[in-house]
Amino acid sequence: MFMLLHLGLMAQNATITGQIKDDNGVTIPLANVTEVGTTNGVASDLDGNYSIVVKDANTAILKFSFIGFQAQEIAVAGRSVINIELSPTVSEIDEVVVVGYGTTTKKESTGATAKVKGENIEKLNIPRMDQALQGQVSGVAINTNSGSPGGSSSIRIRGLSTFGDNDPLILVDGVVYDSEGLNALNPSDIKSVNVLKDATAGIYGVRAANGVIIIETKTGKINTGPRVEFSGWTGLQRTANRLDLLNAREYAILKNETFGSSGDPIPFNNIELGEGTDWQDEVFQDAWATNYNFTISGGSKKSTYAAGLTYFTQDGIVGGDKSNFTRYNARLNFGNQISEKVKLTSILLYTNESRKTLPENGIGSVLYNTINAFPTDPVRTSDGNFSYLEEVSDIINPIAQMQNTFNESNTNKIVGKEELEWKINDDFTFTNRFSYNYASVDFKAFNPLVYFGPGKSANNTLNSNLDPVILDLGDSILIEETASVFESRTNYLDITAESYLNYEHTFDTVHRVKGTFGASLFRRSGNQLSGFAYNIPNNSIDFADISASLAPGGLNRNGSGSFEYLEKLLSTFLRAEYSYKRRYLISAILRRDGSSKFGENNRWGLFPTISSAWVFSDEDFFNVEKISLGKLRVSYGVSGNDQIQNFAYRAQLNGEGVYVFDDIITSGVAIGRAGNSDLRWENTKQFNLGVDLTFGEAFTVTTNYFIKNTSDLLFQPDVSGVLGTYGPGGQSPIINAGDVSNKGLELEIGYATDPNKDLSFNGGFNVTYLRNEVTSTPDGVEFLPGAGFGVGGNIATRFEEGFPIGYFHGLVTDGIFQTQEEIDNASVVQEGAKPGDIRYKDLNGDGVINFNDDSDKEQIGSPIPDFTFGLSGFVKYKNYDFSMNVFAAVGQEIIRNFERQQPFANQLDYNIERWTGSGTSDENPRLTTESNRNTEFSDYYVENGSFLRLKNIQVGYTLPKELLEKYKIKSVRVYISINNLVTLTQYRGFDPEIGSAGGPLSAGVDYGFYPQARLYMAGFNIKF
Repeated sequence: MFMLLHLGLMAQNATITGQIKDDNGVTIPLANVTEVGTTNGVASDLDGNYSIVVKDANTAILKFSFIGFQAQEIAVAGRSVINIELSPTVSEIDEVVVVGYGTTTKKESTGATAKVKGENIEKLNIPRMDQALQGQVSGVAINTNSGSPGGSSSIRIRGLSTFGDNDPLILVDGVVYDSEGLNALNPSDIKSVNVLKDATAGIYGVRAANGVIIIETKTGKINTGPRVEFSGWTGLQRTANRLDLLNAREYAILKNETFGSSGDPIPFNNIELGEGTDWQDEVFQDAWATNYNFTISGGSKKSTYAAGLTYFTQDGIVGGDKSNFTRYNARLNFGNQISEKVKLTSILLYTNESRKTLPENGIGSVLYNTINAFPTDPVRTSDGNFSYLEEVSDIINPIAQMQNTFNESNTNKIVGKEELEWKINDDFTFTNRFSYNYASVDFKAFNPLVYFGPGKSANNTLNSNLDPVILDLGDSILIEETASVFESRTNYLDITAESYLNYEHTFDTVHRVKGTFGASLFRRSGNQLSGFAYNIPNNSIDFADISASLAPGGLNRNGSGSFEYLEKLLSTFLRAEYSYKRRYLISAILRRDGSSKFGENNRWGLFPTISSAWVFSDEDFFNVEKISLGKLRVSYGVSGNDQIQNFAYRAQLNGEGVYVFDDIITSGVAIGRAGNSDLRWENTKQFNLGVDLTFGEAFTVTTNYFIKNTSDLLFQPDVSGVLGTYGPGGQSPIINAGDVSNKGLELEIGYATDPNKDLSFNGGFNVTYLRNEVTSTPDGVEFLPGAGFGVGGNIATRFEEGFPIGYFHGLVTDGIFQTQEEIDNASVVQEGAKPGDIRYKDLNGDGVINFNDDSDKEQIGSPIPDFTFGLSGFVKYKNYDFSMNVFAAVGQEIIRNFERQQPFANQLDYNIERWTGSGTSDENPRLTTESNRNTEFSDYYVENGSFLRLKNIQVGYTLPKELLEKYKIKSVRVYISINNLVTLTQYRGFDPEIGSAGGPLSAGVDYGFYPQARLYMAGFNIKF
């Protein structure tokens, strides 16, 4: 009986076989395979194969483990073959960090670097790459220039420091991108993002003064069969905020008071007009956005491949499909180990982008008109035509404006790289790289014959710069008003050729020496051919083509234009590194750049950097067991910047000249902008002191203190007020003058637990403090003027010594005059003041408010935040996951410049709390048509722009593997997500997160900013 029972039990045993590999497809010999809950175990052979007998194939669980890899437990679930892939457990301190022309580890890095893993970006499911990076890295500020589909962002690393391009150098797989080109990338294709923030970025030379962002895309893995991933999401966009504007009844009451207080006839005899037209309801709409991504990757013994297709389309919350952005991506990444020592890498990315735009972010934009349009006027009148909003010349019906706007662009981009790597021997590796970035942009703008109302500046009936078309009809002369079209094709091509030699050798196991020497040639060129034509048939977009123009030939109605440019950069670079026991590290960089943007006197620049680090946690005296890494870093270096117009050192024939030949006046050209042969590089000197701490394997802390001083700023002084822009010598030469300082502190905290456990968590927090200051201005120049306030109003922003770039300069308010007696007895004379007017402070103490000079004006705000914060977290419990991402900026101000200071324009409802008599308000002035000083630029129009925004919140569920295995599906995850769910702010505009598309002196000025949408989405991710 005992033997029969034993044989019966043996009959339930099962043999499980399979192979164990790493995530690169390489087999793992001598890996451990054990049956959970028993002492039963085996080891894999030299080819990674194993065979184990389990007691019950239905209930047994196998545990696979090997040193340096994450253990996995897999339920047998009746199977007889189980192949497994183990992922390496890379120590936080040995994580690879990409630096210029090479890599290092976090432990051995001497610079201020930061890394964002692609999986953290992918989890956010944010359409744009720049937005996905926001709040992820300290010292990196990303502000949206426009929330419209396809809109751009401003990327700033450690502050504003130049009048020119403040964006960092962006490299994607070694190919130069611009900040707009960055959005051609699909966030799901990103493997990692490395940010170089300090002077150690100087190995990249020009533009490294603004920092460097290095992006690596995903590749295939050797000895791996095809891996297919299909993901997608679709979402509904909705405006996250509406302005509190007056409704029709409130508008009528306030406008009657406005006109009546001045003795003018009141415009409304009946104020019971109800809600009237809510122009925001008419303009804002729900809009859809959709994204699909398909990738396939794999590899053989000697080659790898990764290919992908992406489709993304987004309508606008303003205008719907009138502001659409659609993008198609096709990506191919191929690697081939030609021989044991030679490897070839090829990358090709094709992108097609089509975009429709509406006027935005300026006076006359759709939202500017929406805010100021009269709620008492309907969208359309009883005859079906659009209402005219007749009372104001520069406010038009925004619905009519959108319907009659036709701006379209189509862009084709091809980005590629060919890289040959030759491992000469164990010490030397030579790399030769050729990359290109080509873009062709077709643009068309059709201006139909449209009438927006009497006296409207936006009427497209006659172009004021051209003579009207005059047709002689015999007994009468007809002045024909025409539709027009503008078309252009612009081509851009960047070519980079680089060769460099890397050396690495360790002597006596403790001395490691590394070196990099190379040369780089960068060539950028572009050209454009454009034309415009009038009298388009049928006033229709269907005929909007230059060739269809019916303009009479003799009247010179049509025209054309063109331009081309070429710039070059030739560079050599050297980096030498030494480490002793991986404890004492030092690195030196020397870069020599030659730029075609400077003359022979100063064409070449030499930029050195030195950095070092001390891993004090490896010292014998350091016995804090909980700290696995403690490192002190210091760096100092100089970087150059040449971001100005091409050939700025030479005089240009772009002025208008008038000459007399044989007593005949002849028009021609003359020197417009003078040259400057002594123009030289803009220099940025950076100092960084940092500390890195790692507690065990889960908790990390990084701090940095930095000083970033930029000198010899490149800028062009004001145009001559006498000669004008096109007068001979009217444009001043570009010169070097002015210095800027950025100082700050950075703190990053990260925490992560084992992702293979049922409950795991990872998260991060970062904060940056920044102080920006202009330390000098050009000789003889007190300040440089910036953006204006209102329509033809005061200059509101400045570049001035002792203040931040683009700070706000204006009058300081001191309440509201309540009575005439108060005005008469005031110790300060304010000319023209009446009860209900804003009272200003006498800052210079002369007893008079001086409106015509700066003596009673001071700094009243800055667009640069004092602090920025980022917070992210990801929690997984079994098959469920939850993530969130928060961003905040504190300490900046915004100029409320979207209100038209005109009696008939609509207003925000804070005007209901206006002054109407003594004691009624000490904040908001009276309403009147009388001339007054209430519209002078002052702190009354400056608001606190601090905000905290929940950028993304997401809940996901991964289907159990047991349900998917019979369909040969590796994983399926579904999720729901909301972007921009909550924004906490005191700012009364649409969106407090305002970029600086107009340059550093226009930052923080809100003309009716196109806000970021709130996006409700649902998505999936399937892996085969």
